[in-house]
Amino acid sequence: MPFARLATATTPTAHFGLGLAAVARPGYINLHRDRDLPEDRGVEALRARTHELLDAAYAQGVRYYDAARSYGRSEEFLADWLTARPEVTDVVIGSKWGYTYTAGWRVDAEEHETKDHGLATYERQHAETRALLGDRLDLYQIHSVTADSPALTDKELHTRLAEHAAEGLTVGLSTSGPGQAETIRAALAVTVDGAPLFRTVQATYNVLETSAGAALAEAHDAGLTVIVKEGMANGRLAGTEAPAVVREIAAEAGLDSDAVALALILHQPWAGVVLSGAATVAQLSGNLHAALVDLDEERRARLDALVEEPEAYWRHRASLPWS
Repeated sequence: MPFARLATATTPTAHFGLGLAAVARPGYINLHRDRDLPEDRGVEALRARTHELLDAAYAQGVRYYDAARSYGRSEEFLADWLTARPEVTDVVIGSKWGYTYTAGWRVDAEEHETKDHGLATYERQHAETRALLGDRLDLYQIHSVTADSPALTDKELHTRLAEHAAEGLTVGLSTSGPGQAETIRAALAVTVDGAPLFRTVQATYNVLETSAGAALAEAHDAGLTVIVKEGMANGRLAGTEAPAVVREIAAEAGLDSDAVALALILHQPWAGVVLSGAATVAQLSGNLHAALVDLDEERRARLDALVEEPEAYWRHRASLPWS
C-alpha cells in the first residue's frame, strides 16, 4: 500500500491531500470560482496555478495528490510538476478513471464529462494515465461509483484490475450520491480469487453529509485506506457561505470556517487522508489549520445538528452550476 509512506510521518499535515478538480479545468461546481481563479483561465494560467498550489502543499507537508482523467489536464499538470522536481520522492499519487472530460476547455459547455465504467474505457484511460504519470501512479480509482454501477459486478473488469494490482498498482474506488454507504459495502464484498479487490475508498463526508460514516468505518476496519473528499461541500462550508454555527465555532477557535469543517473529518478515527480542494494558496493554508482545531463534545454536537438528509444534500449538489 503506497499510503504506508505516510504512516511514519510526524507532521500534522502529512495526511492531508490536495485534490486538483477545481484548478485543472476552467469550469467546476464550487461556489465563487470567479473570486478564486484568475480572469485568464487558459491552459497555461491554470497550469501555473496548479503548480503554485502543489509547491505550497508540498512545502506545508501535504503528501497525497489527487487527479482524475476528467479533471481537465490535472494528470498532465501533475506530471509536469513531478518531472520538474525529481527530488520529490515521498509523495503518493492517485488518479481516477471512469469519466471522460468533454468540455473542450469551456465553462459554458453543455456537457462537461461522460461516465462509463466499462472495461474498454478502463483500458483506454489506464493507458492515457500511464502515458502521463508512468510509474509515479500509485493509486487508480474507479470514479464516482454508485450502487448500480457495473463496476461492482463486471468480473472481466475485476480480473483486469487485479492483474494491474499484482503489478503494484493500488486499486480503489470513489463514491457519490445518497447511496454511498450501500456502494461501499458492496465494494467490500468484491473479491478476485478470494482476495479483496479494492484497497482504498474515496467518499464524500462533511458537516452536512455524514451518511457514509458507518460504512467508512467498516472499510477502515477491513484494511482499506479511507480518503475523504468534498469536506467543504463544494464551498458551502467556507467563509460567509458557512452556516452560522460553523462560523461561531471558527470565531471561538480564532480560525476560519473551512478549518472547522475539515477538523470534523480529521476527528473521525477512520479518516486516512483528508482532501483539500483549494483553488488558492490562501485557501490551502486555511484548510491546513484544521489540524489546530479542538472539537470537544459540545462543539461536535452543535455541528451534528447541521446534518442534512442525504437525498436533499445530493439534490442541492446536483443543482450547483458549472462556473
